[in-house]
Amino acid sequence: MEERKEEAKQESRNEQLLRHKIECMLFVAGDPVAITELARVLDLPMPKMRNLLSEMEYSYRVEGRGVQLLVTHDTAQLVSNRDYIEEVKQLVNPDETKSVSQSLLETLAVIAYRQPVTRADVERVRGVRCDYAVTQLQKLDLIVEVGRKDVVGHPTLFGTTDKFLRQFGIHTVDEMPNFQHYSQEIIEDSSEEIPVV
Repeated sequence: MEERKEEAKQESRNEQLLRHKIECMLFVAGDPVAITELARVLDLPMPKMRNLLSEMEYSYRVEGRGVQLLVTHDTAQLVSNRDYIEEVKQLVNPDETKSVSQSLLETLAVIAYRQPVTRADVERVRGVRCDYAVTQLQKLDLIVEVGRKDVVGHPTLFGTTDKFLRQFGIHTVDEMPNFQHYSQEIIEDSSEEIPVV
């Protein structure tokens, strides 16, 4: 009986040590770290690695810590707690960053809700050409080419990236609000002229 208790204590200590190592690596890295890399460095199977990250993420959130763990399907990253953003702003008083334009946000929303989606599909929804918006979103690494549509011409299909998830503080696109406007079926009507903006 005593031996089992000691084994349980040792296992708990080992788990805590792994959490500390993960926290340290993510803190030093700063940027998102591939979960596969964490598993490789710690010599852990992926299911065990994902389970540890999930437990850590939950613990950080419940405790309301200033630093939170954001885990996506591919990466893990330590990020600041958005609940304390006003205090952080008062401390560091950062320069205002250039905001993303309304047209970029609209294009990004269509892609996020309908992905994988072609440029023509996005233009049908928005009613305007979106070449510039799509190019800018690719440069910002918020969207990426994910394949080709199996139709004449094989147009490029776009989808959101891991950076998109991190930017909006979500784990998967399933966490996005259910917005009917962007989730309805695309009306295939390429006969309409689309103005350029």
